[in-house]
Amino acid sequence: MDAYGESEQATGWFTIIDQHLAVPFKTVILGVEATVAKIDITNDDRIVALLSREGSSVTIPILDLPLPTRLPKGAEWVIAYRRWASERA
Repeated sequence: MDAYGESEQATGWFTIIDQHLAVPFKTVILGVEATVAKIDITNDDRIVALLSREGSSVTIPILDLPLPTRLPKGAEWVIAYRRWASERA
């Protein structure tokens, strides 16, 4: 698919990650286990993960999301997105 400009490219990455990444899955962030409940995209085109734990939730950039040792199905798209993003920085 063609993607013109960074906004369309981010939307393309979000779409492929959202379609292929198996959520929910557990991860550990700052030494605390949390569940990745959902992937979303913000108004400023950042792909984020919604983490939940004990009734609380927080959103973090998917670039900062620690992936578990046992990768969930579709995690290769997150890894590919990270590589793409690092090459653009």
